Amino acid sequence: MTTVTINRSKGITLIELMIVVVIIGILTATILPAYRTYVQTSERTAAEADLLELAQFMERRFSQGFDYTDGGAAPALPFTRTPRQSAAGSESYQLGFQGNVTRNTFTLQAVPVNAQAGEPCGTLIIDNLGNRTSSGSGQGCW
Repeated sequence: MTTVTINRSKGITLIELMIVVVIIGILTATILPAYRTYVQTSERTAAEADLLELAQFMERRFSQGFDYTDGGAAPALPFTRTPRQSAAGSESYQLGFQGNVTRNTFTLQAVPVNAQAGEPCGTLIIDNLGNRTSSGSGQGCW
């Protein structure tokens, strides 16, 4: 009696490998845009919080001397980018004044830069009356 032994190779076939590649491609195509939207939303939320903090800084100045200016000029802000610990050139938003600061009025803005530049809400704006607006067409920006 003769015995036949079948040697099975161990490993994966080309078809199995192609199926895995297709699955990874589909997951990447669906997950990356959702992740990018999530990152943009979280960066915008951080910029909103920083704008509110700067507005509070300005209100504290006004309550101490009834003047938003620093000798007639715009005061120096405690920070000018979001996130604050980012290196110059890697920030998501640049923070500063929009227009002139007067004795009784100011307008702060957060301008999206770098990877955040395509954000649908655009520039976030807050003034001394607490009015919050944006230059973009995104919904739920504030």
